[in-house]
Amino acid sequence: MYLQVAQRMASDIRRGRYQPGDLLPSETEMVKMYGVGKHTARAAVAELRRMGLVESQQGKGSIVLPSGGVLPATRVDRSIQRTSKGSWRLPEATETEAPAVTRTSLDGPPAVLLDQQDQDAISVDRMIHDPATGARMAHRVLIPMSTAADVPTLAKQPDAEISDLYRQLAEAGLSLSFTEHVTARTPYPDERTALGLSDASPLLITYRITGDAEAGRPLLCEELKAPAATCQLTYSVTPTKAAAQRATRRRS
Repeated sequence: MYLQVAQRMASDIRRGRYQPGDLLPSETEMVKMYGVGKHTARAAVAELRRMGLVESQQGKGSIVLPSGGVLPATRVDRSIQRTSKGSWRLPEATETEAPAVTRTSLDGPPAVLLDQQDQDAISVDRMIHDPATGARMAHRVLIPMSTAADVPTLAKQPDAEISDLYRQLAEAGLSLSFTEHVTARTPYPDERTALGLSDASPLLITYRITGDAEAGRPLLCEELKAPAATCQLTYSVTPTKAAAQRATRRRS
């Protein structure tokens, strides 16, 4: 319930009902406005503070901050570029520790997206840190053993840079395609600890599937977990040939 109240008030702030410097309604006023208890009202204000929309001042109350309408501070560039020499270029990331390589059994969304439920895979886990904002993100690469069997070099150094994994797949004669699936949920306790999240902070999750465009077969899964309240995903979107042709016909 407190999250619903916080979301309504956050929407009011972003729409301009409450301007920077304005006082939010007191807990007593919120109880009357939203028909909730004082504990819920207090938790809603705490959530607004965590979202960076308000600050509480002793003896005054909760004041709307000027940054209430800005985009999240951490820009996560998810673009992929193909160079003129045929290599792949991705945005650089700062790792906080050496990647951990393990064997795992595919389950959950990655298994569904790779169409390999309960199949063996190589898992490469990294912790990424944005030094400018302090945001922590978890990045995982899942290489199904069926893909490693077709491209044996992947199993020799699975913790290589992602761009190098793309290169190995391309050199094996595969025509690569990329599809990103984005979702969000409440983090699990271990995820809150690893990423430094509060109990109510939502988790942003992306699954990037690298596939063989000609065979229509998924090859790799990259999973990125980031704090939803402070991270903004950005993409360079290129329309497909078919989409571009339809757009041309509509203009004509």
